[in-house]
Amino acid sequence: MLRILIADDHTVVRKGLQQILLDRFPDALIDEVADAESLINKVMTASWDVVISDINMPGRSGLDALLQIKQLYPDLPVLMLSMNPEEHYALRVLKAGASGYVSKDSASEELVKALEKVLSGKKYFSAYVMEQLANNLNTDFNRPVHEQLSNREFDVMKLLASGKSISEIADKLSLSVTTVSTYRARIMSKTGLKSNLDLTKYAIENHLI
Repeated sequence: MLRILIADDHTVVRKGLQQILLDRFPDALIDEVADAESLINKVMTASWDVVISDINMPGRSGLDALLQIKQLYPDLPVLMLSMNPEEHYALRVLKAGASGYVSKDSASEELVKALEKVLSGKKYFSAYVMEQLANNLNTDFNRPVHEQLSNREFDVMKLLASGKSISEIADKLSLSVTTVSTYRARIMSKTGLKSNLDLTKYAIENHLI
């Protein structure tokens, strides 16, 4: 029996993914969780054939969970989902050990195809992502500064650039205000930018928001 674990903080998304999968795998056992901590706990307490996880969830991100899962179970396929365009996150999830990346906008068309591919031991990424990986993986000196941020710093940067206050970001990501302030200071140091307005300009120029 195929065992699939879905992680997403939106109930309607989890139910929609589950229905797409059951149409193709009617005998599959599918379980679901709403955050990264629950995802890690489920992975550690039961056996799964594949994990499907959202990237952006409250508290720890799906990328954080991915890194821990791959440390614990390096052979477990993990397929990542996001509302963000693939150029924002696909290289990050590939480098972190994911077996594939699917945009939520195209999940109804691509999810089953992606799942079948990762279950066969292959990876599912677009030709664009694989080209970007070949061009950029080993050329750090040419990387845009935002690609040098950690995954959580990148999340905070995009929220700051979109006009969110530190307290709003803390609430959205389930972090303390102090922690978000620390992330902001690191972002400014790494990027060389001086203000939130500079962040917004940079994000717009690089199509991040």
